[in-house]
Amino acid sequence: AAKRFRDIESGDLTVIGVNKHTETEPSPLTTGEDDGFLKTDAEAETQQVTRLKQWREQRDNNLVKETLTALRTAAQEGQNIMESSIACAHAGVTTGEWSQTLREIFGEFRAPTGVGQATSTRSDQQSLLKIQAELNQLSEQLGRRPKMLVGKPGLDGHSNGAEQIAVRAKEAGFEVVYEGIRLTPAQIVNAALEEGVHVVGLSILSGSHQPLVKEIMVRMSNAGLSNIPVVVGGIIPAEDAEALKKIGVAAIYTPKDYDLTSILEDITKILAKSFRSAA
Repeated sequence: AAKRFRDIESGDLTVIGVNKHTETEPSPLTTGEDDGFLKTDAEAETQQVTRLKQWREQRDNNLVKETLTALRTAAQEGQNIMESSIACAHAGVTTGEWSQTLREIFGEFRAPTGVGQATSTRSDQQSLLKIQAELNQLSEQLGRRPKMLVGKPGLDGHSNGAEQIAVRAKEAGFEVVYEGIRLTPAQIVNAALEEGVHVVGLSILSGSHQPLVKEIMVRMSNAGLSNIPVVVGGIIPAEDAEALKKIGVAAIYTPKDYDLTSILEDITKILAKSFRSAA
């Protein structure tokens, strides 16, 4: 993937509509009321929570407790959990209750992201050297390397763009914190606080950028991190981008912003401006 991005940016690989023949007529796919963008229903979460509560009220909760206890015992004793899991399903145990019981026994595994070892073999590019020089100056002023948190909030599992940003940022001279996909806003803000990052980059391709970013911005403010710039990348319509900027997002990047080095150059300028404002 890193090589593909490099070839697209250099022009060695032609992608129609991205780095060649970008002029086009308006697409019929984007002429509807939603402009072709997937948008989440603001009431979807509330409706789902209501349905879940109703489900729990209608089932036999004594039977639920019994089957979950049997599941826990089977897991603790190293038995096959299939039979107890089927019993849980028949009793109306939810997927969340089932998985939480097992999580309490086995813990939660997060696969290595591979970002720490990855490289796009592009460190000799002139524009990257310029960013490296700017980050070196910032490092002298900060007394440490600038640190970026790349976060993937929500249920969006499309990690390629976030990982490419993380790899390129590391090459440019940032310290990078990237903990993988499907993080909660609370986990992202806690990581920003514990790691002492200087900039937060969020990648959201699920259409839920509005509620997720708003919650993260509120949590950052409550944690005393409102001075840390936040940038967001994703499939974000122009009107949503303006709304996000109004709540404090420093920059928005969409699929048309395919040049990762240019994005990092922009983020470096945002970080430098933030540092000057705080000084």
